[in-house]
Amino acid sequence: MQQPYPRTFARLLSTLIRGPLGNALILTIGVLSLSIANADTRTTSLESLVPTPEHRAATEVIVELMKRYHYSEVSVDDKLSDQIFDRFFETLDPQKSFLLASDIEEFSGFRSMFDDVLRKEELDVVFDVFRLFRTRVKERAQFAQKQLTQKFDFTIDEDYVFDREDAAWPESSKASDELWRKRVKNDVLNLRLAEQTSEEITKTLGERYERMERRVSQLSANDVFQMFINAYTLSVEPHTSYFSPRSSEEFKINMSLSLEGIGAALSTEGEFTVIQSVIAGGPAAMSEQLGPQDRIVGVGDGDEEIVDVVSWPLADVVDLIRGPKGSTIRLEILPASAAAGAPPSVVTLVRDKIKLEEQAAKSSVVDIINDGKTERFGVIDLPTFYLDSAAMAQGLPDFRSTTRDVKRLISELTETDGGVDGIIIDLRGNGGGSLIEATQLTGLFIKSGPVVQIRNANGEVDAEKDIDPSIAYDGPLAVLVDRYSASASEIFAGAIQDYGRGVVLGEPTFGKGTVQTVAPLDRDGKLGQLKITIAQFFRVNGDSNQHRGVIPDILFPTALDSDAQGERGLDNALPWAEVAAAKYDAWSSPDVSYNFVKSLHEARYQSNESFSLLIEELESQREARSQRSISLLESVRQAEIAERKDGREKREELVRKAFGRSSGNEEESETAVADIILEEAAYVLNDIIDHPPTTNP
Repeated sequence: MQQPYPRTFARLLSTLIRGPLGNALILTIGVLSLSIANADTRTTSLESLVPTPEHRAATEVIVELMKRYHYSEVSVDDKLSDQIFDRFFETLDPQKSFLLASDIEEFSGFRSMFDDVLRKEELDVVFDVFRLFRTRVKERAQFAQKQLTQKFDFTIDEDYVFDREDAAWPESSKASDELWRKRVKNDVLNLRLAEQTSEEITKTLGERYERMERRVSQLSANDVFQMFINAYTLSVEPHTSYFSPRSSEEFKINMSLSLEGIGAALSTEGEFTVIQSVIAGGPAAMSEQLGPQDRIVGVGDGDEEIVDVVSWPLADVVDLIRGPKGSTIRLEILPASAAAGAPPSVVTLVRDKIKLEEQAAKSSVVDIINDGKTERFGVIDLPTFYLDSAAMAQGLPDFRSTTRDVKRLISELTETDGGVDGIIIDLRGNGGGSLIEATQLTGLFIKSGPVVQIRNANGEVDAEKDIDPSIAYDGPLAVLVDRYSASASEIFAGAIQDYGRGVVLGEPTFGKGTVQTVAPLDRDGKLGQLKITIAQFFRVNGDSNQHRGVIPDILFPTALDSDAQGERGLDNALPWAEVAAAKYDAWSSPDVSYNFVKSLHEARYQSNESFSLLIEELESQREARSQRSISLLESVRQAEIAERKDGREKREELVRKAFGRSSGNEEESETAVADIILEEAAYVLNDIIDHPPTTNP
């Protein structure tokens, strides 16, 4: 076995910390949901579920790296042990549906000892817990199969609690039986409402429960080790994760832009595979039918029968979705707005590579009427911060970059057809990208100066600067952001706000202000990799984007549940922080009052029927997310579905537009819905031109 090499890794990591992070690192958002699946389809024997020498070696290296190089000070002590204990059990059984309260009590003596397990690399108790869990899953699967032989009465008024994340562990096997009786009854009712026959229901659910047991029985020792180590790393901070050797390969594939599939980032939430984001230029985005928080419940390859994928491991769902370019895939989708128990809809996509031209910046013009006069505002839609670094390294003169494309688009907007009255940079749904491009793009709108500050784990602060004094555009400017604008988007929006260069509109951004790097634990990859947080971004005014995100100067009414969105909704997210402000020459005072413009904005959206429908849909989605239980009365469920269906399509299209997820075919559709968020941004920018903000006293 190759020995780990912490000294070599330390030198590598030190270089990354001190070097130009934008050249070395990929900026990511959200929690990477690690897939857990055995490459072998055979059952893993209980005898093989034991810690290996590689697991012990990896534990030693990971603990040392976390201690020495993580951005936070990591103390492996009893307090952390308590968190690891709870998180490990919740990782195994997040809905508290399999294990019993007595099972947790059986291992309660280890609650304050998982720190010792890590330091001493004595992992046997971890595998003892998993073997018990595997037994409980088998028991529940067998019980569920037997329930399928029962005849359920859907006229009985009872509820099923489907979200048990905050519930107590079942006190007894009898209590667990009652929980699973209702679960099976709900599963049957869902399929009845989807118009499946009794035979189809029995077949679908029988396979689902059998698969549930089989998936757990196939988990390998590496999978168990990965779950435990991530219970440790995620108890420290949500963006630090361990990849087993197999998951390391999956990570490499997922980071490749050449991957052929649907162009969506997926994660697991409870029993569902959930779309976290759609990638500009991919089939999912181009279809305009999928968006964040939609749930995938079935997958059909071509004309083959759609396979139920509820309770599948993420890796297996991803494998099923992947396929050759040009092939067709059908997805059964529960939209984000769908209440629990609603029937799914089917979306058909053609697999393809990400169309890079669709990720490039694009321009358009929004016309508004102001006192009988038409005002024209240029819009630059920016899905991501991109840079053809390979072409740039080769010295090719026409390499593609965000800044180059935006500079060209600005010229086109300002020099043709009488120009425009202002420009809106649309960053809705932009999850980030190149730090270099975020810095240089900011430079198109300011003379020169620092754009973002970066503090490493040693407390050293450095700044990324725009050194080009030229300006591409000095007119009225707005930056439109939403809850999915992250990382490089937040750097750009924060800099524009700090310099007083323009107005920021929309929703509080995602709030990811940290930097990660991924590095191997040994030379030959047998120990896996660690993705570790090594630095944090700070704005030029000294504030961090972390946790809070960028707060718009003028909040739009879609900013519902902002406290629970993005980084703010993640467990153990690093808190907001600040450093000393950098020295910079502001364009104008960033400390201004937009109160009058806000009043005009509020009056406008309150009288706008489309805005009312948009808010209604967002409220409906919020209610659906907060729902914890559901009626098992068939008549009630039918009424809920009918009520929800009424007018849903138009409201959902409004939501897609609001978060920048629709494109292309608006003019061709008689039922097209205007992008009211973009139109309102133009009205607000026009108001600011007509009524310049006053400086706060």
